[in-house]
Amino acid sequence: MKIATWNVNSIKARLPRVLEWLGAESPEVVCLQETKSIDDNFPRLEIEALGYNLAIHGQKTYNGVAILSKYPLEDVRPGLPGDGSDEQARYLEAWIDAGDEGVRVASIYLPNGNPTDAPKFSYKLAWMDRLVAHAAAALQAEEPLVLAGDYNIIPADGDCYDAAAWEGDALTRPESRSRFRTLLNLGFTEAWRTLHREIHSYTFWDYQAGAWQKDNGVRIDHLLLSPQAADRLLACEIDKKPRGKSKASDHTPIWVELGAPGEPLVSVDKGSIAA
Repeated sequence: MKIATWNVNSIKARLPRVLEWLGAESPEVVCLQETKSIDDNFPRLEIEALGYNLAIHGQKTYNGVAILSKYPLEDVRPGLPGDGSDEQARYLEAWIDAGDEGVRVASIYLPNGNPTDAPKFSYKLAWMDRLVAHAAAALQAEEPLVLAGDYNIIPADGDCYDAAAWEGDALTRPESRSRFRTLLNLGFTEAWRTLHREIHSYTFWDYQAGAWQKDNGVRIDHLLLSPQAADRLLACEIDKKPRGKSKASDHTPIWVELGAPGEPLVSVDKGSIAA
């Protein structure tokens, strides 16, 4: 099963690129972020025509997350637990009903947190604390779980083009990175870094200052796997092609491939993972 995540930076503005990519790559599951669309305005018909079922948690102009699946979606849960007053559409979770290959997925649009001397940073940290608590509880179910999305976290200096330029930013602050590590220490596997040792591979390039052309990017889109999902990990890759298109999102898709339970882990362009 191929599961992708992509911050599309407005589903309306990127719809041609999204439909093009879905048609060409045909992942079974796609988690979208920053759709910037209320549920009623989401281009449901166009995406359903490609064979996808949809779960949507939208918000006008800002935020918004969605899950697309070629399998039935069950147990759809919008919103991150822990703060009933939080109205920002940043979290959506569902069970992908694929029989023995079923998996729970979450589409995550974690707050940016800048500027760090304003309430936005406190909101980011509190949101991450809620995510840690929810993820810890979810692990108790011992299900295959993929927490996919735009985390707005640069995990290490090698995940950005210039560490000095990002020093003090909410995406690299110790408070942010420590909470990301806490998620991993719960037992989650960061799929891309597990299979790749190279640095300076990115999922986001700003629209300004020729960032894409200069490859001045950062890696902030991640797929975190529970132990049951990590046991099925076959591959994880960043697909840079959509970022080079006209009217592209400033993010590009990253995807993970999971095998069937009990299937031997094999190599996919990266050498043997396990025997």
